[in-house]
Amino acid sequence: MEIIAIANQKGGVGKTTTAVNLTASLAAKRKHVLLIDLDPQGNATSGTGVDKNALDLTIADVLLDGVALSEAIVSSPAGFDVIGANRDLAGMDITLMSKTNSHELFKTAMVQLAKDQIATNKSAYDYVIIDCAPSLNLLTINALVATDSVIIPMQCEYYALEGLADLSQTIERLTELNPKLYIRGVVRTLFDARNTLARDVSAELEAHFGDIMYKTHIPRNIRLAEAPAHGLPVIAYERWSKGARAYQKLAAEVIKQSTSL
Repeated sequence: MEIIAIANQKGGVGKTTTAVNLTASLAAKRKHVLLIDLDPQGNATSGTGVDKNALDLTIADVLLDGVALSEAIVSSPAGFDVIGANRDLAGMDITLMSKTNSHELFKTAMVQLAKDQIATNKSAYDYVIIDCAPSLNLLTINALVATDSVIIPMQCEYYALEGLADLSQTIERLTELNPKLYIRGVVRTLFDARNTLARDVSAELEAHFGDIMYKTHIPRNIRLAEAPAHGLPVIAYERWSKGARAYQKLAAEVIKQSTSL
């Protein structure tokens, strides 16, 4: 079971879009995948076709009340499992701070999930994808302490470069709490090859990050923008759109990385 956090402290870079569509594309390649929504906005939950306001249990119940992750799992119409989030997760940082080892609550739940799967003879997940909040709050720290690696969605603009540097430093500091933590890759999102600035920033990223840059570029694509309104990943909304094809290529790169680990 590989745990991958999708994180960027800057909003509007395609973080949730990447979490949902990478999950769906991995599932389409016959991988057993769980998507966990750790963003209080709950957009990843809605984007999978799950009604976030009708959930009996959410990730908030797991972190606050110690409910097992296995009890909060629901199936999405798109063919993968989801642990959802809604407004119950808002303000959770303040509540969690009073708990012992507040930064390890999610890690403890993930360890128990693996044990529960073994105890019930259920097949382990190939991938667990975590959609983090667009900030370096306690929820995001919980995700980074529990995860194996991080994929950073990155829009090719200069302000985003500054945010990437800050996130990289945070990940480096958190290796004290999670020695196995590393940046699995940086994926360029909302990419327009006709834009000179985008090409310049892309070249700068390649020069700085080299091998951890994914070759796949996620384009600006109307189908990617429309799909969440229908509660669908883009592969289920318009399978042959440029956005869907791009995320299928990204999933192939992620799987190839796994075989080389």
